[in-house]
Amino acid sequence: MKQFRFLLFFIAFLGLSMGTFGQSKKQRELEEKRQALLEEIEKINALLFKTKGEKKSVLAEVEDLDQRIATRENLIRVTNQQANLLTREINANLNNIDQLKTELSQLKDDYAAMIQKSYKSRSQQSRVMFLLSSENFLQAYKRLQYMKQYTKFRKRQGEEIKTKTTELQRLNEALIQQKKDKEKLIAENKAEKRKLDEEKVAQQALVASLKKEEGKFAAQIRDKQKEANRLEKEIEALIKAAIAESNKAAGNKTTATTSNVFALTPEAVELAKDFKNNKGKLIWPVEKGKVITPFGKRQHPQFPNVTENHNGVEIITEPNAQARAVFEGEVMQVQQLKGANKAVYIRHGNYITIYNNLATVLVKKGDKVKTKQPIGTVFTHPTTGRAVLKFFVYQNTQKMNPADWIYKM
Repeated sequence: MKQFRFLLFFIAFLGLSMGTFGQSKKQRELEEKRQALLEEIEKINALLFKTKGEKKSVLAEVEDLDQRIATRENLIRVTNQQANLLTREINANLNNIDQLKTELSQLKDDYAAMIQKSYKSRSQQSRVMFLLSSENFLQAYKRLQYMKQYTKFRKRQGEEIKTKTTELQRLNEALIQQKKDKEKLIAENKAEKRKLDEEKVAQQALVASLKKEEGKFAAQIRDKQKEANRLEKEIEALIKAAIAESNKAAGNKTTATTSNVFALTPEAVELAKDFKNNKGKLIWPVEKGKVITPFGKRQHPQFPNVTENHNGVEIITEPNAQARAVFEGEVMQVQQLKGANKAVYIRHGNYITIYNNLATVLVKKGDKVKTKQPIGTVFTHPTTGRAVLKFFVYQNTQKMNPADWIYKM
């Protein structure tokens, strides 16, 4: 009966331990997210709020604050999840401690009763008489085995008490640390909430000033969209011309179905395959950067009547930062865009990556480039001090979302 009771205790404790292990794994995942968000805020501060004297438009200030507020709200949410999970882990450990105390108390009572019984029959003579009083040799042998098993059982019970005591101490130490961790998270969350409230007040004041001149700012956004559309047409025209030139050089006749598709050599097929296999794992086109304009169509957050559509992403980086190839390939074209800075096109089989808004270029058409190889310097605006790289990914003439290709973009 005692062994059955011990087995029940062990199964219950094992279930609680497995639950605690699962929660600890989740806690580690949440901590990784929290650290990533803290790093993101540091990056935003370094790239978007690096100097108080930086000349920004009101619209740019609002957009920058939107980025930081959204990231800080995510940080607060993740930190709350951590604190709530710690509460559950603390409660689970309290239950484990109570159960261990009950089990340890029962073990000690059983052990005390066993020692007391053993003490009463501690005489060597009584043990010998116990054996000699056997009716036959088989009974004597069984009694000898019983005495050995009893001795082993006593030893095992003592070791079990020691193990449970050690486990109880470990759980108590873990509980103390968990409470400290929770207090620290709560304090950090309060500090982040204060910062968030301050940023929202500043944002509201800026939005109010935007609303006063909504027509002017909406016109600026539309003008920027027109410029983006013009750039898109130039990119598509250049890619189509490059496809036609490549296919002609390969001796392939262009048809309606092949006019927008590269004819690939076996080497180019392998390169395209490698590029595709690295989807989601490609390096960033700058060493340090933050996406400030995402890919695709969206309503402007401050002007719902204004729609934006971007065929690539805009990445803010450090002044005079170098752009770098995200994957090995061949420079397809170096382009001087009308009313803009330079752009480098790198071909990876039938995939193309485009690095636009470069002040200087370090490569030329036909150059073979390696992953991470510098290809030019990102243009730094003389008034705002901002360096923004416009980055695109195409498969033939089909635009693709760079965030699907670049690691953690």
